[in-house]
Amino acid sequence: MYILGIESSCDDTSAAVLQDTRILSNVIASQDVHQKFGGVVPELASRAHQQNIIPVVEVALHKAKIEKKQLDAVAFTRGPGLLGSLLVGTSFAKSFALGLGIPIIEVDHLQAHILMHFIDDGTEGGHHPEFPFLCLTVSGGHTQIVQVNSASEMVVLGKTIDDAAGEAFDKAAKIMGLPYPGGPEIDKLAKSGNPLAFSFPASSMKGLDYSFSGLKTSFLYFLRDRLKEDDQFIEKHKADLAASVQHTIIKMLLNKVKRAITETGIRQIALAGGVSANSGLRLALLKMAAENGWETFIPKFQYTTDNAAMIGIAGYFKYLEGDFAGQDVVPYSKSR
Repeated sequence: MYILGIESSCDDTSAAVLQDTRILSNVIASQDVHQKFGGVVPELASRAHQQNIIPVVEVALHKAKIEKKQLDAVAFTRGPGLLGSLLVGTSFAKSFALGLGIPIIEVDHLQAHILMHFIDDGTEGGHHPEFPFLCLTVSGGHTQIVQVNSASEMVVLGKTIDDAAGEAFDKAAKIMGLPYPGGPEIDKLAKSGNPLAFSFPASSMKGLDYSFSGLKTSFLYFLRDRLKEDDQFIEKHKADLAASVQHTIIKMLLNKVKRAITETGIRQIALAGGVSANSGLRLALLKMAAENGWETFIPKFQYTTDNAAMIGIAGYFKYLEGDFAGQDVVPYSKSR
């Protein structure tokens, strides 16, 4: 079957075509307009989606070398995300599918990040997790440990009660005066810094939940006090600061992963979400897995960001179960 995937949850407009689990195309249009504001501006994002969505879909179909009449279904991100952005993708998917007389499939953005691990892109060496497995989903808006029992049954074992890990990276970068998006900048600087140069408190929530707001506050006050003594403190210690805050965030993430594996007995662990591109997190998970005998699944970099291929693969599994949406479906901004 041929499925068109549509992703518009934040500031990337993406369309992909999948033949069953195999990617035929995966096109992403990014929005550079937000860089000067230091973050995504929802109104600008939704306007850009309106401009981009038709040409992005056209390019995706062209690269896939199929006609739109060959499509069997349209899968789209229903949520969570920015409501205005989601409305653009949802409205397009509904009208496009209605015109073709094919079903629509609503997809949860976070579940799609997890199911991305089942994409077949034709490259060698790819392997997929077996159910059940655990997945650490880490992005700018979400941090979760999920037990994945099947493509349709996922149980959230732990999540952040306030800020996400990706937001902690971005806020730390903003405090240091680094450009947006800050997470990749922190990662880049951390490679040449000492992760033990500075110590920041790692919160310890009960169970498998996370909290990153305290770390952000601690980092802010630490730099405020040091800058009073030396206004060049950040510039002099930029790499060490990046490495130290990154080390703390990764330690918090993986401590809970280890606990989740101990509690569930599931020894397969996958990474997903935008922060899964962080080189420090990847290396730390691989090291911990080697020490404990876990099997890991690390996504390719092109699938860490928001993309429609992951929406398409989630749609594929739903298609197999006949799980279609009606034309009255509306997006949701927060996880249900």
